[in-house]
Amino acid sequence: MDFRYDDVTRRHHETLVAFLNESIIPAEGVFKAQLGELDNPWAWSRTPILGQLKQKARDLNLWNAFLPGEGGIGLTNLQYAPLAELTGRSMHLAPAALNCSAPDTGNMEVLNEFGTPAQKEQWLTPLLAGEIRSGFAMTEPAVASSDATNIQLSITADGDHYILNGTKWWTTGAMNPDCAIFIVMGKTDPDASRHSQQSQILVPRDTPGLTVKRGTTVFGYSDQAHGGHGVLDFVDVRVPAENIIGTPGAGFAIAQARLGPGRIHHCMRSIGVAETAIEMMCERASERVAFGRPIADQGVVRSWIAQSRVRLEQLRLLVLKTAWLMDTVGNKGAHSEIQAIKIATPRTVEWILDKAIQTHGGGGVSDDFPLAEAFAGMRTLRLADGPDEVHEASLAKAELKRQAQSRT
Repeated sequence: MDFRYDDVTRRHHETLVAFLNESIIPAEGVFKAQLGELDNPWAWSRTPILGQLKQKARDLNLWNAFLPGEGGIGLTNLQYAPLAELTGRSMHLAPAALNCSAPDTGNMEVLNEFGTPAQKEQWLTPLLAGEIRSGFAMTEPAVASSDATNIQLSITADGDHYILNGTKWWTTGAMNPDCAIFIVMGKTDPDASRHSQQSQILVPRDTPGLTVKRGTTVFGYSDQAHGGHGVLDFVDVRVPAENIIGTPGAGFAIAQARLGPGRIHHCMRSIGVAETAIEMMCERASERVAFGRPIADQGVVRSWIAQSRVRLEQLRLLVLKTAWLMDTVGNKGAHSEIQAIKIATPRTVEWILDKAIQTHGGGGVSDDFPLAEAFAGMRTLRLADGPDEVHEASLAKAELKRQAQSRT
C-alpha cells in the first residue's frame, strides 16, 4: 500500500485547495444569507452563489469528482479520498459545488451501474449535469430498517406497471424542491427468499399518490446540505414496469452495492470535519485565558489536542487502506474494512468534536460556531447507512469465521 499522492491526485488536490480557500470558504456567509432569503429553507440548490461555484468547479475539472466512470473525472477511491476530505471542511457548500452531495452521489452510482440506457438518459444525465436533485427512500417508521429485509412498502405488479403503497421516512433529499426523482426500495415478492423479496424502483416526485408530508430535523437542524429528510406517503402510486432498477428481487443486492462507496465517502468527508474541529480547538485554546493563562497551557486541553491528532491519523490510515482495497480487490473484498471505518469514523470524529465544543465553552453548543451542527450530523452517521451495532455484529461474525479457518 502506497498512500503518496500520484500526479493526478496532486494536481486535483492543489486545485481544490485553492478553490476552497479562494472561493468556497469566503462564500459561506453569502450562501447562508441567500439561503435565508429563499421561500423554502431546503432549496439550497437555488442560491445564486452556489450556481456560480458550480460553474467554476466545472471549469476547474472538479465536477462529479466522486464518479470513477463516465461522467466523472476518472478518479479511483484512493485518488478521490483526499479531495472528499477537503470538501468536509465546508460541508454545506463544497460537496454541492462539486456535485458530490449525498444522496445524489449514491443514486448516480446506482444508475450508472445498474440503470438501463433509458433510465440513464432520463435521470442520470440531468443528475450528472446538476440540473435536478434526487432522493433515496429506504427507511420506514413502522419497522426496524436496520434490517433491510423488514421493509414493508409494497411494489405490486399490475400489467405493465407497478403500484406502490406504504410510508417512508428519513428520505434524504426529499425536501429539496429540485428533487425530481426518488429511488424507492420496497417488497415485490413477500414469498421469495429473504434477500430476494425487495426491489428498487424509480418514482418521479410528481407521480399521483406520492405525497411529501413533512421534513424531519436532526437534533433540530434541517440538514439542508443533504436536501433535508422527508416523510413520504405512497397511496396507489402507479409507475411503469421499466422503472425497476436492475431486475425484480435485486433490491437488497443493489442497496449493498450502493452503500459501500456511500459509506467511505461519508468517512472521507468526516475526516475533513475533524481537521477543522482540531484547528478551531487549537485556536480557541490559544486565545482564551482562564485563571491567568491560556487554556492551551492546561494539561487536560493539551491531552485533548494530542489525542485528537493521534485518533484522526489512525482513522485516516484505516480509511485510505479501505479505499485502496476497494480499488484493488473490489467492494466485496473490502467489506470488513468498509464496516470498520463505518464503526470507527463517526465515533472518532464525534469524540474530537466533543472536545472542540468543550474548549469553546458555551459558544461550542451555540450556532455562533459550526461545531454543534457538525456534532449532530456526526451522531446521526452512527445510524445512517446502518447502525453501529449491525456493523459490529457482522464484522465480529466475519472475524470469528476467519479465526476459525486459520486454526484448521
